[in-house]
Order: sequence, then C-alpha cells, then structure tokens
Amino acid sequence: MSDVDPPVEYLPKMSGEGDPERLHVITKRLQAAARHDDLSPRRQSLKDLADAARLLVDRLVATDAPDDVIAEAAAEMRAAAARFEGYHQGSLYGFSELANAGSGREDPLYDHSPLIGIANPLAPPMTIAQEGDVIVAEVTFGQAYEGPPGCVHGGYVAAAFDEVLGATQSLSGAPGMTGTLSVRYESPTPLKAPLRFVGRLVGVERRKIFTEGTCTAGDRVTATATGLFIAMQPGQFLDLLAERERRQEELR
Repeated sequence: MSDVDPPVEYLPKMSGEGDPERLHVITKRLQAAARHDDLSPRRQSLKDLADAARLLVDRLVATDAPDDVIAEAAAEMRAAAARFEGYHQGSLYGFSELANAGSGREDPLYDHSPLIGIANPLAPPMTIAQEGDVIVAEVTFGQAYEGPPGCVHGGYVAAAFDEVLGATQSLSGAPGMTGTLSVRYESPTPLKAPLRFVGRLVGVERRKIFTEGTCTAGDRVTATATGLFIAMQPGQFLDLLAERERRQEELR
C-alpha cells in the first residue's frame, strides 16, 4: 500500500452556496458602483476634476501643439498641483478590495479605483454592474491607452479583466485575491470604441475560485480570459491594511 494518499477530487461549488449576507453586500455595492446620477456635491466635484484631468491627458498624447502652449500648460498644471500641497492623502480602496474585506460600509470608496474610479484620473473610467448571474463592464479607452496603432495596449486589457473577474469572483460569497490571470488576445482591441466585458463564475474548489470572461467590440470578440482567485482567511485583509498604514507612518 502506498504511503501517499490518492488525490481527492473536489466538485465545483457554485455561487448559490455562498454566504447570503456577503452576497447581499456585494450586490448592493455593484448597484451603487453602476449609479452615477445621484452624486453628492463633493463626489461630483471630484468627478469633474478627474474628468478634466482625463481630457488633458487625452489631448496631450501625441499633440502637435507649439512649444509655448506646452510650456504654459506645464506651468498651469504645476500651479494646480500646488493647491493640494499639505493636504493628507488617505487610503481609499475600490469595490473589489472592499468585497474582500467584507466591509458593510456604504460610502463609495470605489470612486478611487484605478479602473472604475470616477474620481481617479488614471481610470478610463469603466462602468461595472451585475446582470443576472454575470458581471458586465463597459469602457472606452482613449488615446493614452494605445499599444499597437489604433489598439488598446494589451496590459490595459488584462487590467480590465482583472477588475471584472475580481468583481465576478466576489459572487462566490467568499471572495479573495487574484492567484492567476490568463488572457488570450483573439483580435485587435480598438481604441475609442465601446468595449463590453462579461465575467462569469465557473466554480469553487476549497479556497480556489474559478472565473472566465470575454471582451467584445460590437459583435467581435477581441480577448478572452480565465482567472483563479484564492479566498482570503478571516482578518487577512485587515492585516494587510494595518501593514500598509505602518509603512506609511514610517515614511512620514
């Protein structure tokens, strides 16, 4: 008889078997993330500022403006940045991270996400929502995200999949962090064109959460992806936050 036990096969556990309370929180967050028509005055101001920054970046890339216009704009941007000197920068996390933490907070901290954050000028931004048992995201990448001529850089396509599948895996009721993300580029992903990402929960094995997704431009599939996420242990996310705060304190 072998001293090594034979491998045990685990059948996937689908999202219907997840934690109902966690799923309720996740659903509420997705609904809130998809709604931008009822912003508070502060959130609207932050969005307006980020939109202005996004417009500047889009027009700056490969501009043929003369040197004097560029020099004047640089001075104006330094002056704008100086307005924020001395104000504290806090630690605000997006939807996927809060889902991992299991937080019941209602405030829209996903506004600062690098992909879906309406107040983050680095974000395109992408809109994201739950439709039935799938996660759907829509985004248009501008000139600043160009890789091959006229196409979105593959790294940004991968980042978008990570965001979408990160929300998708949260539907398991025991969300975690990205373990493996695999992207297959099927055809060029166009710039300045509406893109639709769809994420699906495939199953769960112990702490492993399996997802898959597609990106389409119109009727054409431009990329597909599979993601493996690892469910976090209770309190693990809070430990990460505490460590981050400790490091920030050391730098002050």
